[in-house]
Amino acid sequence: MSAVVTPNPPSTQTEVAKEPARAGARSALSHPVARRLLPLAVAVVVLAPLAAVLWGSGSWPHALTVDIKTPLDDAYNWTVRNRDTNPVFLYGLLHLSNWADSSVSSVTDLLENLGWFPVITITVLLSWRIGGLRDRRGLKLAGVTFAAFAVCGLLGMWQSTMETLALMLVAVVVSAVVGALLGLGAGLSDRFERILRPFLDTMQIMPAFAYLLPLVVVFDIGVPSALIATIIYAAPPMARLTALGLRGADPGVMEAAASLGTSPVQRLLTARLPLARKEILLGLNQTIMMSLSMVTIASVIGAGGLGEEVFQALSTVDVGKALAAGIPIVLLAVWFDRLTSVAGDRLGAGAAPAGLRWLHGWRAWTVSAVSAAALSVAGWMMFIADWPDTWNVDIASPVNNAVDWFTSHMASGVPVLGGTRTWADNFTLWILDPLRTGLTDSPWWLLVLLAAVLAFLAGGWSACLTAALAMAGIGVFGVWNHSLDTLSQAIAGVVVTLVLGFAIGIVAARVSWIERALRPVLDTMQTLPQFIYLIPVVAMFNVGRSAAVAAAVLYALPAVVRITTQGLRQVDGATMEAARSMGASTFQQIRQVQLPLARPALMLALNQGVVLVLAMVIVGGLVGSGALGYDVVYGLEKSQLGTGMTAGIAIVLLGLVLDRTTQRTGKRSAAR
Repeated sequence: MSAVVTPNPPSTQTEVAKEPARAGARSALSHPVARRLLPLAVAVVVLAPLAAVLWGSGSWPHALTVDIKTPLDDAYNWTVRNRDTNPVFLYGLLHLSNWADSSVSSVTDLLENLGWFPVITITVLLSWRIGGLRDRRGLKLAGVTFAAFAVCGLLGMWQSTMETLALMLVAVVVSAVVGALLGLGAGLSDRFERILRPFLDTMQIMPAFAYLLPLVVVFDIGVPSALIATIIYAAPPMARLTALGLRGADPGVMEAAASLGTSPVQRLLTARLPLARKEILLGLNQTIMMSLSMVTIASVIGAGGLGEEVFQALSTVDVGKALAAGIPIVLLAVWFDRLTSVAGDRLGAGAAPAGLRWLHGWRAWTVSAVSAAALSVAGWMMFIADWPDTWNVDIASPVNNAVDWFTSHMASGVPVLGGTRTWADNFTLWILDPLRTGLTDSPWWLLVLLAAVLAFLAGGWSACLTAALAMAGIGVFGVWNHSLDTLSQAIAGVVVTLVLGFAIGIVAARVSWIERALRPVLDTMQTLPQFIYLIPVVAMFNVGRSAAVAAAVLYALPAVVRITTQGLRQVDGATMEAARSMGASTFQQIRQVQLPLARPALMLALNQGVVLVLAMVIVGGLVGSGALGYDVVYGLEKSQLGTGMTAGIAIVLLGLVLDRTTQRTGKRSAAR
């Protein structure tokens, strides 16, 4: 007897058909990301229409702005009137200002009174001793030192070089001490490290210009503001790397030291600090580089030295003079970088070879000091203290002639190619202008929402709230359109930087000889202060937003290339071998294996590229980038502190938005 199949009634068929859809919906809602996004989506559905009804959907509504320019200008005027009579300034900040001024003046007078020959002699012998008196590295470092200081004199920049060097020496010493003490506390105390971390994060995000504004209010324009700004800017890397070195000490060594009955202080001095010395020296290297970068930027507020020469030359678009002052800055950077790098390489190298032990340790220092003193006295008696003007070499005129030729033949009118300034004009017309228009014409609440969503996906609710409040704060302070103009330049710079950086990094990771060839180029680019990048872009692209974006790309590119290359090279070799054994092509290996596994490194490259591009776009205010960068420069030059500080606050808030939307936390990375 055959079974009778009874068809399902229509209602039952509908329910069966709906079941897969329900299962799919439940599956989608059960996804961790979907569950986390659900409250945000509900808030958007409720708040976005309400915001549009109450305040419109155009630019940031004027009703939600707060005037902080007037109170800031009033505070500046009050400070100027009471700086010499108020007890806070008279018995506190005035002493700090006098100390800063007298410290830098004393070191400057010392270098100038010594004269050029003793200074070169002392620095050459110091470099030789640090590199090793009987070591080839010592001779090479001594040669680099001699060439660097000699070129500074030949270019007619000896006086300015001594001013910059004096300010740097004081700033580096204080920054290293302050950073080491903070790092010591963070390395030994978890609570102190948690307290210190947000301050260091903020100081890392904050562009260099933002450090200058509040200090000008308190200390006025001059050396004290420049020195204190440099100390604040350069201390964080010393603190971070010192803490990293102390926390990374070998547990076995520390346990062995504790088993010998040593006290905590003895363990710190005899075990933990020696184990962390390479990280500490790396922190010193970074502090020196950041000090030099900040000292040149601080010329905007009267720091003097080489930075002021570059700043004045850029103000008049005198590329030759800017290059003549920029080369000594580069040489100082290279010298300091080589000095600290060689010192780090020689740490823990062991005892001197047999037969040379008499020229090791304190004996070597004694020989170096005596030799330097004898040669300095002899040179001071034989030569005049000031660098002879007859030895100066004029490179400004030939460089300006070359720039004029380049402008006439290569900047525009080149067949097929068009020329560099034609490219800049087209980039502004077809990329920067539409991007700025798209941002400024977008509903304000949509941009705040977009910042919140991107930050939520990157770092969770804390990052989401921070990004949303920071984006809203930009509008509240009344600099919405200028901030979006700066944001458009930053976005364009980041896209170009990532395209070039990822492409170069992938090639360098796959081809060893290209990576080796790029290494010295990237090393040099990472030692250059920010001002130096403005010189070639002005010559090629003239002043304007395109020049600022080009400088930002050059400034951020080395970090992106390095991080990308390192991340791809650290992909597990067994995984790569398995992909090759399965017949995967080179393109498939890169796209399906290396890039997915190197995602944390690529996200770090993105974050660093964003932060560096923003910092350089702001400095681009000196070459016509406009927007927030121009507001900061204008406020500093014209003592319009309300305008300048408002722009500075907006820069910090914009930096927070970009950082939180691109900085993937460890928890998020692990979840994905």
